[in-house]
Amino acid sequence: MKKEQELKDIVKERYAKIAEQGKEENASSCCGATTPTNKVYNIMMDDYSETSGYVADADLGLGCGLPTQFAQIKQGDTVIDLGSGAGNDCFVARHETGSEGKVIGIDFTPIMIEKARNNAEKLGYNNVEFREGDIDTMPVNDDVADVVVSNCVLNLVPNKEKVISEIHRVLKPGGHFSISDIVLVGELPEALKEDAEMYAGCVAGAIQKGAYLKIIEDRGFQNIKVQKEKTISIPDDILSKYLSPEELNSFKKGATGIFSITVYAEKEGIKQEKPKLELSKIEASDCCKPTSGCC
Repeated sequence: MKKEQELKDIVKERYAKIAEQGKEENASSCCGATTPTNKVYNIMMDDYSETSGYVADADLGLGCGLPTQFAQIKQGDTVIDLGSGAGNDCFVARHETGSEGKVIGIDFTPIMIEKARNNAEKLGYNNVEFREGDIDTMPVNDDVADVVVSNCVLNLVPNKEKVISEIHRVLKPGGHFSISDIVLVGELPEALKEDAEMYAGCVAGAIQKGAYLKIIEDRGFQNIKVQKEKTISIPDDILSKYLSPEELNSFKKGATGIFSITVYAEKEGIKQEKPKLELSKIEASDCCKPTSGCC
């Protein structure tokens, strides 16, 4: 397998091109003779268009689920979105947390950060910010977030254990995450596992479903639940670029499955309820005092 930094560079370059193209060009290119990942993205993506807070300009069609749908975000929460792209999941989260809350998007592609900030400015959202950085070393203090969300991003990071540890670090005690990601049951053919395009397309970097859930458990998370699961079928015209007819036939008849799962888990501890602000009342007897200023 390629070295960790090399894989990160591949993903950064690929996603920078996607940011430059935008969703419409990406979608249309899936029907043309361009890279396999374009088509893979569109096979995986879920439809956000009916989701409250959805911003079409911020949707580049790169997700594999709807993690915010299951994230139980409340008014006033602080939410962190990992791999925030052009900002769509952040804006959906902002609809849930309201103007009283805060949303922080983290992405390591500079052009994505620029697009997201421009989108936030156009929307007038002063409680949504975007920070450039790796999600395995987040530019965020400890115990900051009530909720962490992410959409088809952890499979792009070579060191998934480090990302899960970082999520645990930035969550408040009693906080939780909702993450959509690609996982495997069974082994991919080596030709797929070693291909840079299939890595950038979220397939080659996926790990076994059981191993993925075990990492979450080993990092101390509790109440782990798979909230949603769907099968991802890679079309023959993509697989045939990597596999011979015999290998393709064997792969399709085999026990390997590629899945999108949305996982929920909680950090140990008791979540502190936010204090309710109340208007202070002035006692009637105070009104006669010279210092009261009300008479």
